[in-house]
Amino acid sequence: MGHTFSFYLRGGEGTWRVDGAQAHGWPGAVCVMPQGQSSVWRITRPFVFLHLYLPDDELRRSFAETFDRDARRLELAERTYVEPEQLAMPFKALLAAIQSDDPACADAAAVELMATLLASGRFANKARLPLTGGLSPRHRTLLCDFIEANLDQTLRLRELSTLVGLSEFHLQRSFRETCGVSPQRWIAHRRTERAKRLIRDGEPLAQVAAACGFSSQSHLSRSFRDGTGVTPGAFRRAMA
Repeated sequence: MGHTFSFYLRGGEGTWRVDGAQAHGWPGAVCVMPQGQSSVWRITRPFVFLHLYLPDDELRRSFAETFDRDARRLELAERTYVEPEQLAMPFKALLAAIQSDDPACADAAAVELMATLLASGRFANKARLPLTGGLSPRHRTLLCDFIEANLDQTLRLRELSTLVGLSEFHLQRSFRETCGVSPQRWIAHRRTERAKRLIRDGEPLAQVAAACGFSSQSHLSRSFRDGTGVTPGAFRRAMA
């Protein structure tokens, strides 16, 4: 199921959380429910809200990528009906992009929303508990920098494991613990992000494919669609 993020657009006064301290919503209220959290609600009136689901591994990857921190340091705080503070504008921008069927703007708004949420100590805390296992900060930086510098090349797990002196199995497990996702998914995401930037810059798709390590333009299209939900061509048209 993942984590849920809700932004109330209209109504909410008749939507009550009834487990624990009772509380009802209002237009503009925000709810953050961490993965695995249970809740009981009573709804007495219609309402409209923007409701987002985000898998735990993707949230932790975003945290690790944005703040250059171990993904296990993230603790998402439960919040029921609070003022949105800085989240209101990203939520509204995301809604506008969705309503206008603008994937490029929706992507930018979603990134801004997650970055704002993760930066706020009110919604996400950076856990200070001691960590065991995973990658050391030096190895994490070394691997991420190497991946970023070689996205146009074929990147194999054996090469990455040799870089930090770990077995392939140990690297796979440690990377996932520290970065939230496997090395392969991290690489796929970084390639998609580079492709977005090059497409925004107006680069031909064949050159984008080569610069991002895809074997062909069709390979770029498949991977880009898997990562964003749209093709590179649709993403480019949305930028026009």
